[in-house]
Amino acid sequence: MSNEQVFQRSVQLPVSVQEAFAYHERPGALLRLVPPWENVRIEQSDDSLEVGSRVVLLTRILGIPLRWTALHTRYEPPRLFCDHQESGPFRVWQHEHRFEPVHSAPADLSDGADPSGTPVKAAEPYSKLTDTVQYQLPGALIGRLLGSSFARKTLERMFEYRHQTTRQDLQLFASQRVAPLQVAVSGSNGLVGQNIVALLKLAGHTTRTLVRGNSKSPGELAVWSDNFDNNDLEGMDAIIHLAGKSIGESRWNRQVKEEIRDSRVLKTAQLCSRLAKLKRKPRVLLCASATGIYGDRGDEELSESSPLGDDFLATVAREWEGACQPAVDAGIRVVHLRFGVILSPRGGALAKMMLPAKCFGGRLGSGRQWMSWISIDDCLGAIYHAMANDGLSGAVNVVAPAPVRNADFARILGKVLGRPALFPAPAFVLRQLLGEMADSLLLCSARVQPQSLMDSGYQFRHPTLNAALEHLLGHPVTS
Repeated sequence: MSNEQVFQRSVQLPVSVQEAFAYHERPGALLRLVPPWENVRIEQSDDSLEVGSRVVLLTRILGIPLRWTALHTRYEPPRLFCDHQESGPFRVWQHEHRFEPVHSAPADLSDGADPSGTPVKAAEPYSKLTDTVQYQLPGALIGRLLGSSFARKTLERMFEYRHQTTRQDLQLFASQRVAPLQVAVSGSNGLVGQNIVALLKLAGHTTRTLVRGNSKSPGELAVWSDNFDNNDLEGMDAIIHLAGKSIGESRWNRQVKEEIRDSRVLKTAQLCSRLAKLKRKPRVLLCASATGIYGDRGDEELSESSPLGDDFLATVAREWEGACQPAVDAGIRVVHLRFGVILSPRGGALAKMMLPAKCFGGRLGSGRQWMSWISIDDCLGAIYHAMANDGLSGAVNVVAPAPVRNADFARILGKVLGRPALFPAPAFVLRQLLGEMADSLLLCSARVQPQSLMDSGYQFRHPTLNAALEHLLGHPVTS
């Protein structure tokens, strides 16, 4: 008697079958579609869907490392592709991805909005993606019965994430039609850098990476090397500069603060000096900055036109943005991406918050300080939107439109995880542990609005914290 089960889920997409298939075929698709809450690392992939290509994922189940190897067995572009498990956690796993044309769109399927806020529909035809998984669980009958419900819920969470991400990525690309660009990215090993490279490739752009050391491959440009040939930057259409020493990596002292500043200000000045000397200059430079530029501002609502702060982080951010002046003077469109707290369980602040939250951790200090946050997906979407929109320049606050107080953040995170936020972290304890960092990173208040993004028509995927955390953690809250 077979214990094989079938899971099937479909999603309508705002692009043609050809475009939907191409999205899955391009490098970067696997990274984008692995749910961020899963403890999964891509160990091997040749970025191909053709018959015989393999993907090896390293994961953990109950703390035990496990490799999952999938072999592609059918490849019929743009209609379908299939893979099956060669080795891994299932006894049987066969996955079919089928693409079909759809000639009418549901009423809620819009690709974004123009600057006036009017919804913009994608050009027909639309398409439908149907994922069908035939699977069989390992183990004896009782184990299979106990695991059946868990496996189905896991698949529901995974494909809800995959389909929502696919649809929203394609909506972004459809609303921002951009001819293929050559884009150079610094900080490409970081949380944002790795993901923006994947998104750019999915949109059909070509990427190269800017590195501080010597280049180790043709795709790397060692722009900060003394013997770098400036001609290698010729032909780049856009530069996304994200590199900088982590501000929360170690307790601040004089040396660490100098390294934080120099990695941003000096490196940016050197890069912009090179860009300004190019014969064919890039159309746009998107340079990282931070909402820390506003300082500790209590309940004041802040926009890009608000006065700047004067503490350490504010001073660094102000000098960081100022270091782009050679590019501005050379006629390059420069966008200062003032990032808020970027949320992803794969790294950054949220990854560090997860364990305390699971242990019933609550607010930091008084909990009244405002947190200006943004989901990793909206962070990437905002960068892409700023790159594509020639009318955007200068400061752009990369935050969601609904900042929350720290106590509310702790409460909402606890609710999504199914844990009450019971135990606060007193300010004096944080200061003892972290010193100056505690006030600058955890206890300061910045109530920032993304005015430039909203005025230019950017449509947020996750405008509220509940929506962002439920998507990122795969834990929908029903009440």
